[in-house]
Amino acid sequence: MAGTSVDTKSSGSGTTGARPVVSGWGAWGRALLGGTVMAVALGAGNALGERLARALGADGWARQLLPAVLVSVVAVGGVRALRSAGRWAGGRRLGAGPPAAAVRAFLGGLAVTVSCAGLVLGAGTAAGWVRWSGLDPAALGAFLTGNALVAVLLEALPEETTLRGQAWAALRDRFGGVVSALGTTVVFLLVPAASTVVQAGTARVVGEDPPPVGATPAGQDPSAYLVLLAVFGLTLVAARTVPGRAPLWAAIGTHLAFLSVNRVVFEGRERAAGWSASVAPAHAAVLELGYLVLTAAVFVGTRWLSGRMRGRAARRSVARTRIPTSTARSAAPSGSSA
Repeated sequence: MAGTSVDTKSSGSGTTGARPVVSGWGAWGRALLGGTVMAVALGAGNALGERLARALGADGWARQLLPAVLVSVVAVGGVRALRSAGRWAGGRRLGAGPPAAAVRAFLGGLAVTVSCAGLVLGAGTAAGWVRWSGLDPAALGAFLTGNALVAVLLEALPEETTLRGQAWAALRDRFGGVVSALGTTVVFLLVPAASTVVQAGTARVVGEDPPPVGATPAGQDPSAYLVLLAVFGLTLVAARTVPGRAPLWAAIGTHLAFLSVNRVVFEGRERAAGWSASVAPAHAAVLELGYLVLTAAVFVGTRWLSGRMRGRAARRSVARTRIPTSTARSAAPSGSSA
């Protein structure tokens, strides 16, 4: 394979057996390929899903679910196809792990993010920045259930598989953690604009009205949106790198928690979520960034603490197996003279 050699050393970071060592360009190519799969999945899935929903007369959550299923099928299937091809597989696993570990990691990512959001939003409420509406438990439960299903299939699962899965693994095959985190986040920032191009083209092919093409959603301040997306991307990388057998699912749980919290707190009235908050735009930006930074800090701190504990345990293990010099000397047979 051009530009690729083989390293037979194993690593504790999700590699087994012979590990291909790729060039920098090869690593970036694989990472961008992961982003391309996501852009195609998101653009084509949304356009074809809308067309299919219209043809079937679907409405409500069903109308949102059809594009979501298509996006996940294309994204996850695309990454699986890449990983099955030796040229694009790389040596580092995606981090999906076994089912039991995946459930634990998913719930952990969800719990950490929701807890950090609760702390920051609680502080915002105490400061007078947040005013809450009345709570409708039944409506909130129904919204969270439907939103979770659509959000996981449309965004969390496909984006984490292609980006914090494929793109991150590709870059980590060649670069260190910081470069890989920044590189994965750059690819993440490129996906929205690329997906709108794909969606517009697909919509024209199937006879739908093409959506606007651009890097940010209509009505959003481009600078603020890109800053939020960058911080969100880095937080997801922090979740992806927590210790465990299924770290990718920690990122999926974090992704879902972020979408759920924001859609209830900041968009709950428009989405009929059963609960919402009134927050000034400037305060909303501070609160969003604040709880993302706190979430990332928890994940980074967990990784650091786990590394310290592993290092301490390794040193203790070495100390137990080392025979003291005095003991060794006393145990040695003494020489005898004839």
